[in-house]
Amino acid sequence: MKEDGTALNAHVPNSGWPALVLNADFRPLSYYPLSLWSWQDAIKAVFLERVNIVAQYEKLVHSPSLEMKLPSVVSLKTYVKPSTHPAFTRFNVFLRDKFSCQFCGSRDDLTFDHLLPRSRGGHTVWDNVVAACSPCNLRKGNLTPDEAGMWPSQMPFQPSVQHLHRNGRLFPPNYLHDSWLDYLYWDTELEP
Repeated sequence: MKEDGTALNAHVPNSGWPALVLNADFRPLSYYPLSLWSWQDAIKAVFLERVNIVAQYEKLVHSPSLEMKLPSVVSLKTYVKPSTHPAFTRFNVFLRDKFSCQFCGSRDDLTFDHLLPRSRGGHTVWDNVVAACSPCNLRKGNLTPDEAGMWPSQMPFQPSVQHLHRNGRLFPPNYLHDSWLDYLYWDTELEP
């Protein structure tokens, strides 16, 4: 957790008793990566009165004067306005493109490709970059899609945070504690 009380998203091993962090509206701060804090950060936030404990593990921690169950879900007491524009990162490009090559669909050995090559004035921006496997990237080389005869399955675009969250739900983390399930994916459309 940062000094100002805002969340840091980190990958916490499942053996580390991580706490799912919810915004004050009980939505996760982030779906992908899932907003998790270490149990130490969660307890610190409890004692600094920045969060409410929503659910707990059965695991106890002790100090000389206190015994408490580790929090498994916490909610912020103050609402943090989510960002509306996701950062342009390699990870977010892969997430937008569902971790698959936009030319052949492969999920292996991903990199990214500039549709208009940089050597020809193309920029590294949302609208010019797609996820590509290394073989497709090498095959396309310094050519435009027309010249290479290779067109992406989806043209690149700047995604919204909601779009990335939707895609992130397609790739759930390897570890989801049962106490988290009531707070994840509750805003997805239900099947009749």
